[in-house]
Amino acid sequence: MTVSVRVPASSSNLGSGFDCIGVAIDRWLVATVILEGASISIRRHGKLNAVRVRADQDLFTRGFRAACAAGGVPTAGAIIEADSNIPVGCGLGSSAAAIVAGALLADAALELGLSRAEVLQIGTTIEGHPDNVGPAIHGGALLSVQTAKGLASSPLHISPAIELMIAVPPFTNDTKAARAALPHTLPHADAVLAAHRAAALVQGLSTGDGGLLSAALDDVLHVPFRRGKVYGYDAVVAAAKDAGAYGATLSGAGSAILAIAPRDRAPDVGTALLCAWRSQGVTAELIRRPESVSGASVTVTSQTIPVALEQS
Repeated sequence: MTVSVRVPASSSNLGSGFDCIGVAIDRWLVATVILEGASISIRRHGKLNAVRVRADQDLFTRGFRAACAAGGVPTAGAIIEADSNIPVGCGLGSSAAAIVAGALLADAALELGLSRAEVLQIGTTIEGHPDNVGPAIHGGALLSVQTAKGLASSPLHISPAIELMIAVPPFTNDTKAARAALPHTLPHADAVLAAHRAAALVQGLSTGDGGLLSAALDDVLHVPFRRGKVYGYDAVVAAAKDAGAYGATLSGAGSAILAIAPRDRAPDVGTALLCAWRSQGVTAELIRRPESVSGASVTVTSQTIPVALEQS
């Protein structure tokens, strides 16, 4: 039996939705597994060639092992072959996609019977937050919050009047360093403002209200402490706004920058994002999200072994 999974990229935070809101993006990781041997080996292709960690420390392996533990079975030996066009280290959920892929491969190949909610909990435990893991599993835009009874998730509506665009530069941003740059405490007034803007994000995405989205994309929790690490950030954000975007912000922890614009202004905003970076000697890639993107899918293929007929 061969199991294959297909998992989307994701953009998280979207400004003020820090660590709780994410949206699936049309870039994909595809992986297959065959149960074989005593350990887990990984064959990487595409953007995954940039990953330089041992197989036993790889996020595919961590997701696979965590799913086995959740299913109450020993970790099986496996060969995982993976290809991806999700940029690594740019704030597009490449880590979450690998974790989800590993967990889903184990679940299907070993018939563990895990629910998607359990896979979300597995991924969140490894990743530390659910904002990328959620849309990687479920697709679309998702709000996930930790409660006393565990994670609670709900899909978010995105108005057809707006479009999300992401400009991805050819350089990465260290996620651990970006997390370490955050302060341990904030003034109460800033916390209140953050709550206001998070509410504005949910309602702004649903209605397409430009005033709400403009406020929501002006984050106070994480962007002010991370923006200085992303070359060209201020110029790119300013160019997007000048071209008609409601605002722009880091995708995840960066280096990619996400903008939200009225649909009729999206082409101009996309061009402005790329031109702003080009003026500083950076050739970026533009990813547009004109419509909802589906979540992870799993395919199981039975292997048929031909049987030779006996000669009479």
